[in-house]
Formats: sequence, structure tokens, C-alpha cells
Amino acid sequence: MKPPTNPAVEALLNRSHALGADPRNTNYAGGNTSAKGTDRDPVTGADVELMWVKGSGGDLGTLTEGGLAALRLDRLRAMVDVYPGVEREDEMVAAFDFCAHGKGGAAPSIDTAMHGLVDAAHVDHLHPDSGIALATAADGEKLTAECFGDAVVWVPWRRPGFQLGLDIAAIKAANPGAIGCVLGGHGITAWGETSEECEANSLRIIRTAEEFIAARFDAAAHPFGDELPRYAPLPAGTRRTRAAELAPLVRGLASTDRPQIGHFTDADVVLEFLGRAEHPRLAALGTSCPDHFLRTKVRPLVLDTAPEAPLAEVEARLRELHAAYREEYAAYYARHATPDSPAMRGADPAIVLVPGIGMFSFGKDKQTARVAGEFYVNAINVMRGAETISTYAPIEESEKFRIEYWALEEAKLARLPEPKPLATRVALVTGAGSGIGKAIAERLVAEGACVVVADLNVENADAVAASLGGPDKAVAVPVDVTDEERIRDAFAAAVLAFGGVDLVVNNAGISISKPLLETTARDWDLQHDIMARGSFLVSREAARVMLAQKLGGDIVYIASKNAVFAGPNNIAYSATKADQAHQVRLLAAELGEHGIRVNGVNPDGVVRGSGIFAGGWGAQRAAVYGVEEEKLGEFYAQRTILKREVLPEHVANAVFALTGGDLSHTTGLHIPVDAGVAAAFLR
Repeated sequence: MKPPTNPAVEALLNRSHALGADPRNTNYAGGNTSAKGTDRDPVTGADVELMWVKGSGGDLGTLTEGGLAALRLDRLRAMVDVYPGVEREDEMVAAFDFCAHGKGGAAPSIDTAMHGLVDAAHVDHLHPDSGIALATAADGEKLTAECFGDAVVWVPWRRPGFQLGLDIAAIKAANPGAIGCVLGGHGITAWGETSEECEANSLRIIRTAEEFIAARFDAAAHPFGDELPRYAPLPAGTRRTRAAELAPLVRGLASTDRPQIGHFTDADVVLEFLGRAEHPRLAALGTSCPDHFLRTKVRPLVLDTAPEAPLAEVEARLRELHAAYREEYAAYYARHATPDSPAMRGADPAIVLVPGIGMFSFGKDKQTARVAGEFYVNAINVMRGAETISTYAPIEESEKFRIEYWALEEAKLARLPEPKPLATRVALVTGAGSGIGKAIAERLVAEGACVVVADLNVENADAVAASLGGPDKAVAVPVDVTDEERIRDAFAAAVLAFGGVDLVVNNAGISISKPLLETTARDWDLQHDIMARGSFLVSREAARVMLAQKLGGDIVYIASKNAVFAGPNNIAYSATKADQAHQVRLLAAELGEHGIRVNGVNPDGVVRGSGIFAGGWGAQRAAVYGVEEEKLGEFYAQRTILKREVLPEHVANAVFALTGGDLSHTTGLHIPVDAGVAAAFLR
């Protein structure tokens, strides 16, 4: 039985959730909170003084008790007596593990010392845009005094760590009337003797800074400079069409060193920044708060062509700017690296700014890419605030490097779990709202892919995408595979959601079972339009995206045993499946030079969960074979060599086998998933 939550922990979680719920207070996964109190020592039964603090990597808005590190205060504060000095302060981080109470909870963050050494029962360290604007203003110390008087103290920039904790503790002791401090180049810290007082002090600092900046904002002398008509935003529809055209190329460039997932936003705050004269200067200065540039890199890549410029011109300029960015990033690394620095992690941009269009951001998964974009929006807000009250002056480049390539940051990255086989891959599955397509979507997400659930039935697609984890894992798009425009729209939605497409599964299908003399031309045309022609159209659009990315790719056709087996009363369906099967061979031969592999799966008798069988095909085939419809699956199983029923997840297994990496040298292959039908053996 789980023991009751300590009251101090309950208050801490409530405060964390309240602060984390408002993006004005701190960014996603940014900042940390703590509470000190007493609890029972599980060995002696005596009371022991503890500190609970948000662990490394957690998010305040969703923090749970399991996300807290629990440390003994006596041991934590005793570390002051053995502190070897700022040059060796990183050694203190390992000692936090020996301060753990019980199993210790989450891994302590680098800010743990700040919370433990400050003489206050409750401490908040946050990254509000308004606070960082003061922290990055050229005369931030003077402005902090002007804004808060003696209530908030200025702390000059220092890299997070044990020494910063000592500095803040000393400042609090020297300023007993202070409620917190502004950390130069970084953020804010507030404290209180109760959780309510600490939260109130945090909010007082944040809201007072917001009001201070707002009172000095002058629209006539905009902090981002004059409007640039050349970079005025395109109309929304045109803007997103151009973004979709650019996305595969941009993602391909951003994936030069390692594959990335993308995110796009054309939020007003981004378009305004890019539409004014100072954006090149400010973007070149880079971000300042460590939480910002660890996700956005030291600075973004900024495109300088007009938003409506010819696409070929924009593509050529992007390639030039990307090459220059990589050279400059390598030079930045060379300027600051020491013999014991970690190896350069990659020279591609995490943020690409396109005036008049919006912002692309990239990361190892969708959440990371989205959060990188959110952090750059935070940085834009910080720049606006700092330029409103002074001049934006982020921390020195050398200090950014010391954090980006910090041994402790490298160790944090090393603790991350191994990526799943399909991590960084974007899959689009047609007919994914039910049956085989749904099972394929589920398997691909489980293996790390981002999935576009494409289906004619939008409600089904929405339900499947939601069940897969929502927009950071899967999105739903409507598609009619007989309509070229709607196919283009589906791929446009896919690349705007995830940056591109790497894996396409042609699964959409229909079947009408009739003898030859009862098969109408409409029956024939409908099945060929959806499966043969539809697969061709989807594959053609997929190839356009994959060729633009230059990252290779996979196209998988869900064909059928009937592609090679001459079954009764099935002329239209079997003929279109044979067409699909030969498309696999033709496209494998044509696209192989671009690293695009094309393979097929030949299922048979997938009755349970099948949209096709539920839509009348099951009744038709049962009548042909003279069995009851509800026993059709059993009938199919008994006619196989293995005597096993084929389920949707078995087809999904084959798709993963083809795309998961182990068959990287295989193309033009059809895998039977039919439990063994000798007449359908491939020869």
C-alpha cells in the first residue's frame, strides 16, 4: 500500500502545476521548484529534514511525485564544506546521488544546489519571457533595480551549478527583504516560507516585469524595427502551400548529419518578427537562456528570399545558406572546443526561419521538434522585451558553447533510451481508419514512427490518431485515393505536421465479389480506381516528397494472395491486385537509385477487424464458398497449410519487417501473409 503523500510534496505539486499551466511563467520542461520539510526515516523511524525538487527533464505542468528527487538536507548542505571550488564544481553533481533519501526518486538536476542552499522552505526557479527579457537587457542590473527596487536582486550571469547556488544563497542572506532575484542571461528565482508565498512571489516578479516592459513599448518605434514590405506574410492559404512545398527540402537539409522530425508554425509572433528590419541582427545574436539554445542551437538559419520568389530560386538559396550554416557551426565548435570537449553533435540548424512563411523546427521526435519551435517563440518574446527596454545582449558565445558541450549535458544525453527502430521516420498509411490499415498504423507508432492516418472516413481516422497518442505521434488526414488533388492535400498536411514523409503504405481498398457475367464496368472501374490507380497516384506523390528530401524511403503495397491466385468469381478485384503487384516491381526498379525501396505484402483471409469484409465482401465470399459468414475466418484458416487464421496485426508485422531496418537491402519483394496457400506460392 502506497504511503500518503507528504503535505509538503502535495503543496509543491499543486504550485508546480499552477505555475507550469501558464506559458507566461515558464517554458515546457523548463525551470524547477522545490519544497523542504520533514518525513520519517524508514530505518530509524525518526524525523529527517528533506528537500523535494523537480528532477532533471521533468515538466512543471505535468509533474508527478515520481518526477521529484528526494534528498536529505543535512547531507546536501554538508557538501559546502567539501566544495573544491568553481573550477571543479561539476564534481558536486555526482555527490547528489549520495544525498538521496530512500530510493531518491528522479535524477537531481543541475539546479539542485540552488534549491538546497537557499535558506527558504520553498524555492522556484523559472524561465518567464518577461524575466529573461530583463536578464538579457544590456543594462539589466540597472533596469532590475528600477523595476523592483530592493525586492528583487540582480545576480550576474553564471553557468548553472553549485557555485550559482552558493551565490544566490549569499545574496538572499545579504538581502533579507528580497523575494527573489533575476539571474543575468538566464531567468528568475523566487522563494517563500510557505508554498503559497513562494508562488505569489514568483508571480509578482513575472507580472511586474511584464508591466514594466509593456509600459515602455512604443509601437511607433517598434523594437523589431520598421516593417519590410518585401517580407510581408503571404495570405494564409498561399503561405501554407509554399510551406508544404519547402518542407521536404528543408527537412532533408536539416537531416544531413542525422534524420530529424519537423514541425511548422506560422504564428503571428513569428511572422511579425520576420517581417521587420531588425530580425537578421537579432537572429544572428542567438538565444540566451540555456533551456532555449540547448533546443534551438546557438542561432537559426534565416532565409532571405522573398516569400513569393520562384521555388527554384528559393531552393538554390536554401542550399547555399545551409552550406554556410554548417561551415559556421563547425567554426563555432572549433573556436571553443577543448581537448576534452564532446565530439560535435551535428552542424545542421534546429530552427529555419522563412520570412513571409513561418518557422520550421527540428528534433529527434515530434515533441522535441515542436518544443524547439516553442522555445524560439519564447526567444522572440525575450528579444522584443529586451529591445523595448534596452538592447538585447545575450550571454557570450563561449558561454553558450560551455553549456551546449558541457560534460554534464553529454551525460544527460547518454542516459536517454535507445531510439526505436522507426524513430525519426514519418509514415503515411492509406485506409488506416480501420482493419489492416489501423493495425499497421498501431505497429508503426509502437516502433517509433510518426504516422499520418489517411482515410476517406474522417471520423475513423480521427479516432485512430487519437488512440495512437495524439498529434505528437499521429495525425488524421482525409483522403480519397481516386482524387489527385486530395492526395496532394493529404501529403501537404503530412509534411506540415512532421516535416516530410519516409514510409508510405498503400492499403486503401475495396472489394466486390461477382462472377464475370455479373461484373459491371462500374464494378471494374471502381476497384481499379481505388487500388490500381489510387496506389499509382499515392506512390507518385510519395516519390515527389522523398526525392525532395533525398533521404531514401519505403513504399509498401498491401496487395493480396489474389494477385497470383486464380480464385472464383473475383475478376475485378484479383486483376487490380495483380496490377498493384506489378507496380511494386516497376517502381522498385525505377526508384532504387534514389534509395527508395518498394515492396509488397500479399495477405489472405483477413476477416476479423476488416473493413472490406464487414462492408459486404465477407457475405459475398461466404456465399461463394457455401459457409456461414461468421465462420468465414475459420474456413480460410482450414484451407491453409498452417491451419491458422490471419489477423490484421500479422499483416502489420510484415510491413514492419520490410521497413524496420533488417531488410535494408531488399526491394521488389512480396511477402505472403496467408498462413500458407500453395497455389499462391511465388515462383
